[in-house]
Amino acid sequence: MTDAMAKAGAAHVRTYLGTPTDLKQAAVHEIAAGLKAVLADVFALYVKTKNFHWHMSGRHFRDYHLLLDEQGDQLFAMTDPLAERARKIGGTTLHSVGEIARLTKVADNDASYVTPEDMLAELREDNLALTARLRAVHAVCADGNDVATASLLENWIDETERRTWFLFEATRPAFGGNS
Repeated sequence: MTDAMAKAGAAHVRTYLGTPTDLKQAAVHEIAAGLKAVLADVFALYVKTKNFHWHMSGRHFRDYHLLLDEQGDQLFAMTDPLAERARKIGGTTLHSVGEIARLTKVADNDASYVTPEDMLAELREDNLALTARLRAVHAVCADGNDVATASLLENWIDETERRTWFLFEATRPAFGGNS
């Protein structure tokens, strides 16, 4: 694609999908790109969480199965507000599963069997990484004076920290051990 074609495409998107905003165009572009990347991570983490929920086994099955179902619901609940926030400020969002695959930093786990402990530990690390990505987009919002998006991100950071905490507690080797 030539530079002229890219500019023409961007102008077309602004004409037909642009939403009036008082935010600077550069901020809209950066914030929307950050939201799109986070949305890709949230979708990927949602699918991974449901994968582990569906394939959970062992003596703590019920507790872990319910925990992952609750966490999957939280993740899915983030998707529409993330996408709509990008659109509200005049940006665009995800278009396809392929775009999710290109943008996500959440690694797939297609293993036939994963121990419950490894499932929870992997999700704990993925949620911890998601917190860092949410904070990075929050910083972009602060620079662009987008307080509304920053406010939404703050709630999702809190929810993600809670998921990380629950997964951390469920993976401790013994009571009181902070390894």
